[in-house]
Amino acid sequence: MLSDLLRAELATEGIRVAAPVSREGGAGPTGDAHVVIDGWTAALPVSMESRFSLKDGKLWLENEDLGVNATPIARPRFYDELSSDGIPMHKLARLHGAGVLATTVVQSCVRYSPDQRCRYCSIEESLATSGTTRVKTPAQLAEVARAAVELDGVRQMVMTTGTAASSDRGARYLARCAAAVSTAQPGLPIQLQCEPPSDLAVLSTLRRAGAASIGIHVESFDDAVRSRWLPGKAQVPIEEYWRAWEKAVEVFGWNRVSTYLLVGLGEDPEALVQGAARLIEMGVYPFVVPVRPGKNTLAAKDGLRPPSSQYLASVSLRVQHLLEAAGMDAAGQSAGCAACGACSTLGASELRAAVAVSVGSPKQKTTPASHPLALGIQRSLG
Repeated sequence: MLSDLLRAELATEGIRVAAPVSREGGAGPTGDAHVVIDGWTAALPVSMESRFSLKDGKLWLENEDLGVNATPIARPRFYDELSSDGIPMHKLARLHGAGVLATTVVQSCVRYSPDQRCRYCSIEESLATSGTTRVKTPAQLAEVARAAVELDGVRQMVMTTGTAASSDRGARYLARCAAAVSTAQPGLPIQLQCEPPSDLAVLSTLRRAGAASIGIHVESFDDAVRSRWLPGKAQVPIEEYWRAWEKAVEVFGWNRVSTYLLVGLGEDPEALVQGAARLIEMGVYPFVVPVRPGKNTLAAKDGLRPPSSQYLASVSLRVQHLLEAAGMDAAGQSAGCAACGACSTLGASELRAAVAVSVGSPKQKTTPASHPLALGIQRSLG
């Protein structure tokens, strides 16, 4: 069985593998390989420096076969199809994990100038390599969704967008796309992702269009971090996010709203956990993910590296404890990044035990204080 300690290391260190399903550029985590390791569907960073590799259907640590089944996710059949207007479907949407269809409906961002873009983002890089199209039409996405469900059994869909210059920041176009997909493929859960629109009534438009859930991603609560790593988005005050989340929960329901919280940008871990607690109390799922700057991002040029597995665990599992106490489960999201979970280590049971040692939980008997991750967490918590 895959240990959760190993899972945390894989999420930060990555793996050496050639995978049929991967991403080289885009609006979210990139440079990843989509694999199934002992039943865990994971999107892991590809790194030729990693100690981990995949061969002969097993996971290896350097020259040791760990005895864990591991296979790349197969190339989906819809990748070889064309839309009715002749566009290869793999340029319109991509498979994430084993059953998630994901697309960036507008592959450009008003904030993409070097002084404004999120420094870990490469949303327009795939345009330079002709890996995608700048704007996906609602009709194209409806065709892709139908093909992905029929040919590959896709179970949910995520639509995000680069930020538009309009007051809705691109949300209304997302609504048009969602409506087309919902009509073509009734019952397919859809998550839409956007910045907080100026007019919060637009959130109801997204819900009526067929979205089951929504992601409004703040990335960090730390204003210094936001100014350093996402200067354009930092111009949107945190208070606007809180108002948007509150309205989104009213529209979509409890545990149908989520936000990314990135670990490894120099944030105060206490502020991150406190912010996550407030989100959970409000009904918003805090999706904790290690920062993974792609090779062509400004952050990579800055030398930013993923956080250590110990630090990631210490933050993620404190958030996981809060989620469990609230009875908030990622599956309740219905669709979206949290519902997929491939980029995160939230929910890891053995890691919870290690954190229990480090924070003096009653579970202390289950994991010795000499446990290597417990020691690492103790150091990271000071």
